[in-house]
Amino acid sequence: MSTDTPFACPKCRQPLSPPGRDALLTCACGATYPHLRGVRRFVDAEHYSGSFGYQWNHFSRTQLDSANGSTRSRDAFVERTCWSTGELQGKRILDAGCGMGRFAEVCADAGADVYGIDLSSAVDAAAANLGARPNVQISQADIFAPPFAPASFDYIYSLGVLHHTPSTQRAFQSLVPLLKPGGRMAIWVYWDRLARVMPGSELLRPLTSRLPKPLLLSLCRVAVPLYHLHTIKGLGLLTSAALPTSMDPDPAWRVLDTFDWYSPRFQWKHSVDEVRGWFTAAGFDDLATSALPVGVSGRKLA
Repeated sequence: MSTDTPFACPKCRQPLSPPGRDALLTCACGATYPHLRGVRRFVDAEHYSGSFGYQWNHFSRTQLDSANGSTRSRDAFVERTCWSTGELQGKRILDAGCGMGRFAEVCADAGADVYGIDLSSAVDAAAANLGARPNVQISQADIFAPPFAPASFDYIYSLGVLHHTPSTQRAFQSLVPLLKPGGRMAIWVYWDRLARVMPGSELLRPLTSRLPKPLLLSLCRVAVPLYHLHTIKGLGLLTSAALPTSMDPDPAWRVLDTFDWYSPRFQWKHSVDEVRGWFTAAGFDDLATSALPVGVSGRKLA
């Protein structure tokens, strides 16, 4: 594992000191960044991401492979990044939007040195899940002002996150300078065709995203019985279009995924060609597209 630190002041980009894992970080500009409850804190509010703080602290271990005894998160990681876990050993990796740490765990298990950031209080769940691991560091930080020096990471990924920011493209662009030349980056975002196949959710989201989160979570439990209605041939096409809910066979995942769909303030959708264009414009080659749209990965040119 690397012994140096990639942290830099998100305000002025100068190095932070001291580099100790649990120390208060200070900058020559006068900014200070505490280490509280196992997490480095570079922001003092969740801003637009509060629904995810609520979500991941409630479902803090549902999607964690080590907790549910499956490889579902590992399999999803491989599918969406087009990477093998074997290539990650000894690499420094940024998980941009780590949530409760499901994919950070996958990378840590593969022997990577993982830095996870999230704007929301989901970092508290991630720290509880992974904070004891020597190769994982969790920070609460803004993806548009990441607290890292340029060219700090061998790999960067952001899976299911960037489309929940004010601008998916700008969020992507904010990560590019953090990647080393020759490094690899992968993102996974919502497909633009979803808006056409699930029109009911497009009509409901302006309301559901404003509901109190405990109330919305209670309403999302309707996903458990609706699953069976949605599977009825013919009728299911109508019900799933009018009131889309997760079709995951696991009831807990079903409620979680439905809440995840209806709760965020921002939920942009994109085409494969659009996202590939971002990578090309940012100086990436060797692009790969996942089988589950829209996931794109590439290598940063020197």
